[in-house]
Amino acid sequence: MIARQGRHPHPRRSLRLRHYDYAQAGAYFVTVCAYDRRCLFGDIVDGAMRLNDVGRIIADEWHKSARIRAEIELDTWVIMPNHFHGIAIITHRSDRPVAPTGPPPRSIGALMAGFKSASTKRINAARGTPGARVWQRNYYDHVIRNEADLHRIRQYIADNPARWAEDPENPAQRTTHAVGRGPSRNHHGVGAPTRHARQS
Repeated sequence: MIARQGRHPHPRRSLRLRHYDYAQAGAYFVTVCAYDRRCLFGDIVDGAMRLNDVGRIIADEWHKSARIRAEIELDTWVIMPNHFHGIAIITHRSDRPVAPTGPPPRSIGALMAGFKSASTKRINAARGTPGARVWQRNYYDHVIRNEADLHRIRQYIADNPARWAEDPENPAQRTTHAVGRGPSRNHHGVGAPTRHARQS
């Protein structure tokens, strides 16, 4: 379902589908891990995620990602202790020219780059750790093809906190063998489908 990032040195293999246009309208399941998979964002308590201050910044920046991008709607998402899962929907195709470097404007790549950069900047400002890495360099994506796929992934995201004990990203697993209504209003890391007003 999600490609696993390897641990080999450069050259790094791209995790994107070759020749796929990640700016086209559609639903995308994305996963991004904390740097070195450290548990920075909170804890699982009784099968539910409890965000710490860093986790609440991440939740706020994910909400903000859609507020500042007219083409993006957010569906189900979850912040886990050391990773993030979310469904983002591009509602219409971009007609803006492609930048000479970096991800195409209004693409999933541009969304993830902006989200990671903004959350890292705020977290480092809050912790007094300028330049510290918060996220892994890459992220994983899955193009959602149909309604059955969408419902399956929504359920996977919703179930993630309760299944933390068996999650391969859980440090306890690695040592033995690798849905929110608003970050300011609760301490949970799970997000329900959200629709944002169109921006002009």
